[in-house]
Amino acid sequence: MYPEEMVLPMQAELTIAGFQDLHTAEAVENAMKATGTTLVVVNSVCGCAARNARPGSKMSLDNAKKPDQLITVFAGVDKDAVDAARGFMFPFPPSSPSIALFKDGELVHMLERHHIEGRAAELIADNLKDAFNEYC
Repeated sequence: MYPEEMVLPMQAELTIAGFQDLHTAEAVENAMKATGTTLVVVNSVCGCAARNARPGSKMSLDNAKKPDQLITVFAGVDKDAVDAARGFMFPFPPSSPSIALFKDGELVHMLERHHIEGRAAELIADNLKDAFNEYC
């Protein structure tokens, strides 16, 4: 488990942008019951989350079409919430960071760590915007 003082600024990067930070499996399960589109970011302390995933996720919201709901869980902090979120991402293996788009609870777009690591935040944002334009 990571120290709270280390994680709080990383969580805040997304919550300030409008993401709801979920801490329990029940909260994730309830959020995934919503109709419409839901963007889920599995946040992480790693460098590719800092350089690519969080900035790319935030930049993607500068788009005419956006998900109805934005949620995030933090790997290495809220194990039950992360496990619940990853359960909805099956058959993709656990990956952090990762970003998934759901429509009416169904997984429609997935970015695993290998899609994020080493790619510019702008490319991640463009990828997500394309998914938003298709599904939102």
